[in-house]
Amino acid sequence: MINTVWGSTDKPVSSTRLAELLSEEPDLEGTLYIGYPIIGTPEGSFPIDALLVSPTKGLVLFSVVEGRTLPDYAEAQDEGFNKMQAKLLQHQTLIRKRKLLVGIHTVTFAPAIAKLDADEEYLLCNADNLVSAIEELEDFDPAVFPSLVSVIQAISTLRRGRKKRDLRDQNSRGTKIKTLEDSIANLDSQQSAAVVETYEGVQRIRGLAGCGKTIVLALKVAYLHARHPDWFIAVTFNTRSLKKQFENLITTFVLEQANEEPDWDKIRILNAWGAPGGSNRTGIYYEFCRDHGVEYLDFGTAKNRFGSDKAFEEACDIALQGAKQFVPKYDAVLVDEAQDFAPNFLLLCYEYLKDPKRLVYAYDELQNLGNRSLPPVEEIFGKNTDGTARVVIHPPEPGKPKQDIILDTCYRNSRPVLSTAHALGFGVYRAEGLVQIFENKNLWFDIGYQEDNGEIEDGEIVTLTRTPKSSPEFLEKHSPVEDLIQFEVFDTPEAQTAWLVAEIKRNLTEDELIPDDIVVINPDPLKTKDAVGEARRTLMQMGINSNLAGVTTIADVFTEPGTVTFTGIFRAKGNEAAMVYVINAQDCFGALSPRHVARVRNRLFTAITRSKAWVRVLGVGKSMSALKAEFEKVKTENFALHFRYPTENERKTMTTVNRDMSKAEQDRSAKRRNNFADIIASLDSGDSFIEDYPASLVKKLLAHAKKPKRRQK
Repeated sequence: MINTVWGSTDKPVSSTRLAELLSEEPDLEGTLYIGYPIIGTPEGSFPIDALLVSPTKGLVLFSVVEGRTLPDYAEAQDEGFNKMQAKLLQHQTLIRKRKLLVGIHTVTFAPAIAKLDADEEYLLCNADNLVSAIEELEDFDPAVFPSLVSVIQAISTLRRGRKKRDLRDQNSRGTKIKTLEDSIANLDSQQSAAVVETYEGVQRIRGLAGCGKTIVLALKVAYLHARHPDWFIAVTFNTRSLKKQFENLITTFVLEQANEEPDWDKIRILNAWGAPGGSNRTGIYYEFCRDHGVEYLDFGTAKNRFGSDKAFEEACDIALQGAKQFVPKYDAVLVDEAQDFAPNFLLLCYEYLKDPKRLVYAYDELQNLGNRSLPPVEEIFGKNTDGTARVVIHPPEPGKPKQDIILDTCYRNSRPVLSTAHALGFGVYRAEGLVQIFENKNLWFDIGYQEDNGEIEDGEIVTLTRTPKSSPEFLEKHSPVEDLIQFEVFDTPEAQTAWLVAEIKRNLTEDELIPDDIVVINPDPLKTKDAVGEARRTLMQMGINSNLAGVTTIADVFTEPGTVTFTGIFRAKGNEAAMVYVINAQDCFGALSPRHVARVRNRLFTAITRSKAWVRVLGVGKSMSALKAEFEKVKTENFALHFRYPTENERKTMTTVNRDMSKAEQDRSAKRRNNFADIIASLDSGDSFIEDYPASLVKKLLAHAKKPKRRQK
């Protein structure tokens, strides 16, 4: 089966026909990229019209002809072949001695030309002979396929330049984390699509912590910059420590795709708020105020006027209301961590865009450290003068880029770690009951859970488990489950600190971890500096260097090579480490105000999900004991979520998560479920027969029926 990824193309009609023909052929396998990749050459960027990456055929490069005029197709095929071969020859994994292990096939596809002269050396195809020509191509060694995919996705260079580890024990933590990093080096098909799919309008990317949203956005910036070097592109975020990470990732990817440094006059990596004082301090909101001649409020001023929770929201509202006429500036704006922004910041970004308004925002509601969820797009972006919504999220359509992308596979957290984070974040095993719940029940499936027993229905008992796809098994097989995640209760803060320091020393002296592998997170950002002081002093006396992110480092840098990183929860977001220590977790058990319980629980969720391998959750006193009791319950359930699903009235008393599904999307979702139920009821009653339905639908139903059944309790 062929999966098509729609990038930016100036040959839409012929490209659509190419995708249709290949997707209709069931025996073909692989991914068809439209408008990707862009190959870096000494002369600059060289875009490929279309590329088929197949485990059976290797690479098939398409020169796509739009219209009835046939260019010098032999020259075009030679140029594409030579540039792709030069790219692949740079990667030792694709070479044996002096031979390239990948077959590079070139095809010119001209669907509007009815009669084509046959040429044995240069394949020239239209709709009549395309599939047969590809089927006759020489087969490819599938063992080389993963390395080929890594190179094509421009991921391979990420693994170069990492600090080398001095590994002597094949069972050490250092060896295990290196193996894990090698295993997740490639993007999966969902991530690859999210990078390339270029929607001419608002596009949203939803995904769990650890699904690769930040890397996807960085790759997307690089792709758009290489494909459209004249575009003015901005990427923005809430966590300042992400700035250096974005800069490094974008530089790596642009070098890979365009063979040159990014043009930083065309790419802007901006903080959301910003302030006067030069390029290192500027931000989207500050520049919007400056360009529109409206009042700029710094955080202190906005906080005094509106309170800290509403400071940025009200500042953005004043800016939007004060602008007499919007001044379009950017060709594309990409927003990371959108869940942490007031909706009107997204509107501000939208108004700052030229037409078509290419706004891409990525988010995970459970990492929301505030008190609100994103509303539907109709509410965020408002209505036209005729009452219609300015932005509508459309369902996937064949032959068109996806507007709504969900990344449901978590490549950072193992199943036990992620399920624990969700159990504690939602309060599944909390004595007082659930803290928060998804407003849309189907989102449980979107983020990778399945109904293991019971159903997600009001008032019903349900057991939810992670699917093998959403939580790959290799992420947890490297260590016993008791080692993957531990909760430790202490009588005093001093005892907690002593245990923490001893474990960090052991990680560095016995486990073959390096300081960069270790992050210590304190959930309460206001107390972090004092809370970590004694541990840092003790480590220093042992000769172990550490940094306090954003305090002993510059604000845009999270960690420094050769140091253990201590951080508050806000700076931890978007970052990750092999070994994560969450200290003072008792602060995340509850809150004085019921409406703040979800907020502190989300801090714990975010802290736990920073881990690529191992988590240690530490705390003091009775609240920590109660938190550990919740963990023991999820552990007893083999990291399943077993609970009574709340009724509509009960949900009204909870914090609701992911409220951004529009009425149209809700109607489509309900219709899909109802249509399936109608088919089953009709078959059961004898009103219809299996022969009455299209063969393609019957085939899909049978395929689903043959899938392994979920375990029943």
